[in-house]
Amino acid sequence: MSTHNEVIRPTAPAGHHRISDVLFRLRALVALVVLVIVFASLSPAFLSSGNLMILVKHVAINAILAVGMTFVILTGGIDLSVGSIAGLAGIVAGGLINTGLVLPAFGVVVYFQVWLVILLAALAGSGVGALNGLLITKFSVAPFIATLGTMYVARGAALLISNGATFPNLLGKAELHNTGFAWLGSGSILLLPVPIWLMAVIGAAGAFLASRTPFGRRIYAIGGNERAAELSGVRVGRVKLLGYVISGFCSAIVGVIIASQLMSAHPATGETFELNAIAAVVLGGTSLMGGRGGVGGSIAGAFVIGVLADGLVLLGVSQFWQIVIKGVVIVVAVLLDQMQKRFSWRERSS
Repeated sequence: MSTHNEVIRPTAPAGHHRISDVLFRLRALVALVVLVIVFASLSPAFLSSGNLMILVKHVAINAILAVGMTFVILTGGIDLSVGSIAGLAGIVAGGLINTGLVLPAFGVVVYFQVWLVILLAALAGSGVGALNGLLITKFSVAPFIATLGTMYVARGAALLISNGATFPNLLGKAELHNTGFAWLGSGSILLLPVPIWLMAVIGAAGAFLASRTPFGRRIYAIGGNERAAELSGVRVGRVKLLGYVISGFCSAIVGVIIASQLMSAHPATGETFELNAIAAVVLGGTSLMGGRGGVGGSIAGAFVIGVLADGLVLLGVSQFWQIVIKGVVIVVAVLLDQMQKRFSWRERSS
């Protein structure tokens, strides 16, 4: 008579799996709540209306960048050029306001109204994003290399346009009909600063585009399995290119906002912005491998980074330690992403 030994492995209850999965997915919100509680208890000024307004204005910059970066990372790509695009867009806007568009062939200088200046700066950023997309989709350049190259190209173009100098005093002139640029960075609508409204509008539009449109479904499909998406009829190249255009557009808007806030444009604006954007996206639960995540989580991740930076400043923590802590947060975010991936794989195989 033969015997059959069967090894029975204990499995965690289904409820435990669901709770763990929810905590992984909402890790940015959990971290945000914890940070707010900690900093509010350590610094009475943290929850003051003035500090919160400044905090959200700072977060708006990273959040808008993170919206664009989300579309790129969802496809399994990366965009290292967002900071340089922001700097280039700011320089384009500053140059158009201060010196106008010089047309030597016609012997004239054209000045544009502010809304058109902003549009042209946004088009410049979108153009760099399109260049990224073309390099990656048409010439099969790795996203890291392609966007690293355009990072230098965009920064160099900003330096060439301004000759390495700053465009100061972007007030415009009434007789040229190009005044009012300061409103974008310093104006208010219903008592809320314009950058916060821009963050809300771009965030809502990005979330709708990613979750409620065929384009968004194709973005997720490409990130999940590019070959399968292509075989099912998805125009992978076109969708990827549009993702990089969106990232370039968001970066340009950030550059224009910063130039408007400072009322000056400097070609070095936006240095290291790409690191904050990537960190916000990964903290928000978007996988660096693509196919998983969302715009809402990326905005929550931007708030985590903003609250952390603001709280450390209020506590008087050295700027050097702030850099160290930010690096640790990025590493932890990536580790959590890997843990979530392993957890999801175990759940599917159990």
